[in-house]
Amino acid sequence: MIDFSGLEKSLQVSFKDKSLLMQAFIHRSYINENPGLNLSHNERLEFLGDAVLELVVTDHLYKTYPTEAEGELTAYRAAIVNAILLSDVAQELGMNEYLLLSKGEKKDAEGKARQYILANTFESFVGALYLDSGYDVVQKFISTALFGRLTEIVSKKLWRDAKSLIQEKAQEHVHLTPAYKVMSETGPDHDKHFTVGIYFGDDLITQGKGKSKQEAEQKAASHALEMKKWVD
Repeated sequence: MIDFSGLEKSLQVSFKDKSLLMQAFIHRSYINENPGLNLSHNERLEFLGDAVLELVVTDHLYKTYPTEAEGELTAYRAAIVNAILLSDVAQELGMNEYLLLSKGEKKDAEGKARQYILANTFESFVGALYLDSGYDVVQKFISTALFGRLTEIVSKKLWRDAKSLIQEKAQEHVHLTPAYKVMSETGPDHDKHFTVGIYFGDDLITQGKGKSKQEAEQKAASHALEMKKWVD
């Protein structure tokens, strides 16, 4: 079995119930391949962790931004608990090294599929930590792992939909509607990578890369906003 002591040390947490910690990293495919294992997969923990994460983030937003309206707070929350950001954080925390997947899932789960597995695992870990150590400990973990990102999201207004904003700004400043074009598409079906260009008329402004066309378009729009200094 995997030794999670290195992860506990790096995350500065200590589980009393090590089996609960392990369960947070068990994908359904691993159970299907190892039916004799006396543990369950992590989907129930993910369900719990999703709710705990939302509560902790909502509580933080409510207290940190006392003058913001409900709509802005909802947008902030959506920006911090989305799968792309959570998977990036999980990767940075080293959670990818501890995933328990079937051999087939290990081979096939790349790109966007791995993103969602990592995001779900982050939520499962939150659920497991809540059950094992209580609200205060899980609140401290989420604060350390996520709230630095939240500061950047709010200060740079990254919570706004970049494609909608660039369309608004382009029409205001240059009287054009941006267009997007796929510049390249690489990788096998399970691990596609897209490069998308954003154009004002015939002029290529910049490019964005992502694991889906939509993600690449958002990145291109975000880069264009920064280049044009239209991020207010």
